[in-house]
Amino acid sequence: MASIDLREELLCSICLSTYTDPVMLRCGHNFCRVCIGRVLDTQDKSGVYSCPDCREEFQQRPALMRNLYLHNVAERFLISQQEQKEITGICCTYCVDAPVPAVRSCLRCEASLCDKHLRVHSKSPEHVLSEPGTSLEKRKCSVHKKILDYYCTEDRACICVFCSLGGEHRGHQVEILDEASEKKKEKLRNVLQKLIIKREETEERVRSLEERRRKAQEKAAGETERVTALCTDIRRRVDNLEKKVLSEISRQEKEESLSLSALIHQLEIKKDELSRKMRHIEELCNMTDPLTVLQEPDIGDLCDPEEEGGDEDTGGHDKQPHDGDDLDVAVISHTLHTLCNVVSGIRSGIYVVSPADILLDVTTVANSLLISDDLKTATRTGVEQKRPETAERFQYFQVMSRRGFTSGRHYWDVEGSRSGVWRVGMCYPSIDRRGWKSDIGYNNKSWCLWRYYNQYSVIHDSEEIYLPDEISSDRVRIYLDYEAGQLSFYELCDPIRHLHTFTVTFSEPLHAILYVHDGSIQILGRGRNWKKPS
Repeated sequence: MASIDLREELLCSICLSTYTDPVMLRCGHNFCRVCIGRVLDTQDKSGVYSCPDCREEFQQRPALMRNLYLHNVAERFLISQQEQKEITGICCTYCVDAPVPAVRSCLRCEASLCDKHLRVHSKSPEHVLSEPGTSLEKRKCSVHKKILDYYCTEDRACICVFCSLGGEHRGHQVEILDEASEKKKEKLRNVLQKLIIKREETEERVRSLEERRRKAQEKAAGETERVTALCTDIRRRVDNLEKKVLSEISRQEKEESLSLSALIHQLEIKKDELSRKMRHIEELCNMTDPLTVLQEPDIGDLCDPEEEGGDEDTGGHDKQPHDGDDLDVAVISHTLHTLCNVVSGIRSGIYVVSPADILLDVTTVANSLLISDDLKTATRTGVEQKRPETAERFQYFQVMSRRGFTSGRHYWDVEGSRSGVWRVGMCYPSIDRRGWKSDIGYNNKSWCLWRYYNQYSVIHDSEEIYLPDEISSDRVRIYLDYEAGQLSFYELCDPIRHLHTFTVTFSEPLHAILYVHDGSIQILGRGRNWKKPS
């Protein structure tokens, strides 16, 4: 009955099985680590976390605290259950009418006993009782056929009393079997604890790698979407330009064709008139009657068709085919030049590149800050860390990014704690690391946005500008256009809102920098393509 009650206490309310690696929430309820992890994963989508048992809600995803005591109890319970199953396979030696499970074995009698026969069994010291087993002979010395009561620590062997007194183990250090067993169990428990820690570290490493894989997949998906959208836009614009150019060519071709057709028609009429006059002259030349030849109009008039109404027939001098309107290649070239502008615009960065993967540099972090394992969150701690003092390390509240930017357009997002004092911005790597002049904003090598509880301002070279508008979001976007010399801050609300822009000629690489006097700042993950607001 007690075993049944214990089993019920060791059941996970999610999988209804005995705890596996039990963990505890702040409300005090326990679950299997895998079970509660799956529940919290499903709650990530809504952003509301609650205990499956008491429904207590948590503002953030709750930390899982390992319940080592419950873990050991559950493990021992499973071991005892397994042993109990093994016991049921050994029957009492004296119950010949029907098989009855044995509960103990007597090494002296070499017999297994059920509860009934155990009560009447001899209680003398020479009758040694042990857990039920089928190979009782193995628990006796092979030389003296006596019970193995001792353990030789030098030879690491189980021996009987005669082996210790007069046998090959005489003079060796020996221990009682139970005491030696407990010592070994203690060593095994220590080894087990180390293995548990290593397994937890391995699991954490696996989770970290899975998170990196997920981020890599998201990055690839985002880049794929960005490139696809950009190429689609290029194809659309090229198609439109192609249609425009072809339409212009077709229009000009029709106009040119109509003009040339009219000219050809006029020339055909003139050609027929000339042919008629040529035939008449030939007839005159072939006549034998001089009187008829002389009575015809003047020969000069017949031979000068240009002065004989040529202007009336053709409207002036004859036009050659090349005199017609050619295709307006200037218009076509201008249209095609627009295509070059499209390509040049793309190359010059119409779209801002995806946010850089900014990681914090632990060699620069002040001892008053804690840095997360993924190097993206800085948190103020009340306990000073014991990091080595180096020239790169800040003295107060700050940490700088590993990566610096020397060209191009970039942006990155941060989220600060709702209540707290923090700053975020960019700085030169030559910024001081000691003294109050090393604080971002209070020198000519850094620019920052400062949140002092509910008040926001921007600072550079100790000149502070207060932002009058109310800022409701705790998320901020920092945008850098290195060549244009612009560093801008935006509030990540809907729609995104510009807060302030510093304009300066940058002379060194720019690194992201965080200042956390109270609370924490997290660098958010990569985003989609973003076009800077006008």
